[in-house]
Amino acid sequence: MTHSLTARLALLPATDKRLLKAVFGAALLALGLGILFGALTALARAGWLDAYPETAYRLLTLHGVSIFFYWLYFAQAGLLLAFASAQGSGRISWGPAAWAGFALMTAGFLFSEAASLTGAIPLLYDGSPELAREEPGNVAAFALGYDLLGLGLMVVAASAVATVLGPRWKGEQPALTAVGFAVFAWAGFLMVSGIAAIHAFLPPVLWALGLGAFPADHGTGWHILFHNLHYLPLMATVLVWYVLVEALTGVKSVFGARFSKIVFSAYLVFVPPTSLYHMFLEPDLPETVRVAGSLLSLFVSVPTLTAFLIIVSSLEINARARGANGLFGWLKQLPWQHPAMAAMGMAVVNLGLGIVFAFVLIQEKLAPLLSDTFFVPGYFHFFTVGTVSLTFLAAFAVILPELGGRLWRPDMLKKLPVLATLGLLIFGASGIAAGYAGVPRRVFDVSYGGEAPTLWQGLMAGVGIGGSIMALALAVFAFGMAVTLLRGSRKEEKAAASFLDWSGRPKALTAAWMGPASVGAIVAAMYGFTAFAFELLQRLPIAAIGGGGH
Repeated sequence: MTHSLTARLALLPATDKRLLKAVFGAALLALGLGILFGALTALARAGWLDAYPETAYRLLTLHGVSIFFYWLYFAQAGLLLAFASAQGSGRISWGPAAWAGFALMTAGFLFSEAASLTGAIPLLYDGSPELAREEPGNVAAFALGYDLLGLGLMVVAASAVATVLGPRWKGEQPALTAVGFAVFAWAGFLMVSGIAAIHAFLPPVLWALGLGAFPADHGTGWHILFHNLHYLPLMATVLVWYVLVEALTGVKSVFGARFSKIVFSAYLVFVPPTSLYHMFLEPDLPETVRVAGSLLSLFVSVPTLTAFLIIVSSLEINARARGANGLFGWLKQLPWQHPAMAAMGMAVVNLGLGIVFAFVLIQEKLAPLLSDTFFVPGYFHFFTVGTVSLTFLAAFAVILPELGGRLWRPDMLKKLPVLATLGLLIFGASGIAAGYAGVPRRVFDVSYGGEAPTLWQGLMAGVGIGGSIMALALAVFAFGMAVTLLRGSRKEEKAAASFLDWSGRPKALTAAWMGPASVGAIVAAMYGFTAFAFELLQRLPIAAIGGGGH
């Protein structure tokens, strides 16, 4: 099957392919480092790695910086440019600017990693100047890394906008496609996030250089930035699903391009106002603001769930129109032999689990009780690893072979998302249970000299086991993508994994049940676990006070 994405990527000029390879290579490097530091952190949390407190927090800092900032945003930069080039005129516009943006991001990566490795006091991934008032030089280097990342994202996004709008400016395209519109919105969101990063981290640089006052309100700028960084990868994930489903099966939305554009626009409507819930731990936040934040946060998943419904319903309708029977029979027709399809399938499962527990955390009465416990990393990895990272690796498995490589051992790769999800289930279940039991998330030695409940150590052992399995599966998948990127192409091996051809609308529209049923199950589970959390935590003799943010 020849699809516009894969076909256009294969025909890109050599200089554009080199740019994409460089960006994807940097993303895989950041991912590899993040996996290494994350695995070591999980072992330290389980008590199996004898790391002094300073070393343990340094590992945690390096893990968060490498994964959450640089893996996710190098990957987004590469995917944004790849999707834009497939929608544009067959090349990346403003190529020198895109290279400059990549260079800025790379410089930021080096500054952030170096500051995290060499600083006397680990800053954690939010880079709070309060932690290192007596080490302004390291604060400056760390914050400068994020500033360069933000500036680089803005430049890369500008190149993507020029690429996707080029045919419109030349009169060659009457209107943006649904994907083109989503790429445009995604690029705009990246620009806003870049501005938010500079807004949050330029003041620490100026203070460290003696050019400004101490950034006492750093927390507020961080909350604004973190909210964008939290949800922007989810928007990217949904767009990747939308594009890859068409690339792997030929299926487009049965609801039409206009409705898809409305859904992608919804991210710009629903996400910004919901940032209030990140501030629930601030002790002086008015009660009215807490209630408003809780209510607004209920809408944050609307775009993601709606896009999920579009994709799943379109697949189910097309499969049933082609003879699939039974409630789950249509699933068997999907190209599960392709690693990208396997990764997306597990990503959908993990998204459902992540949303369920995210809704527990954003209740303003529960947030103060749970936000400083291991509940947060327990649920959050369902998003960062299980949903977003698996989806981005799925995209790599489709895109990288078109840039000159050949897919490394697809029969092995297609099994790894299941293994990663198994590890994540152990990690997440242990971590969430630990959160309900009161295990703090910012303390590595949770034994408290033998005074802590015995249950705590058992749950953290589960975190270590699950984290190790998850890290192993992701590391092998990332290695496979690196090999795919680096080795040459042989024509006879190019089609190493299969595609379907369901292009065109189905001959007869039929009912689709899986999407609505899945959303119903998520809502039911959300209410169930929220009620359980209220019942459990009301029985505990504790008082919660504000103390920081996510």
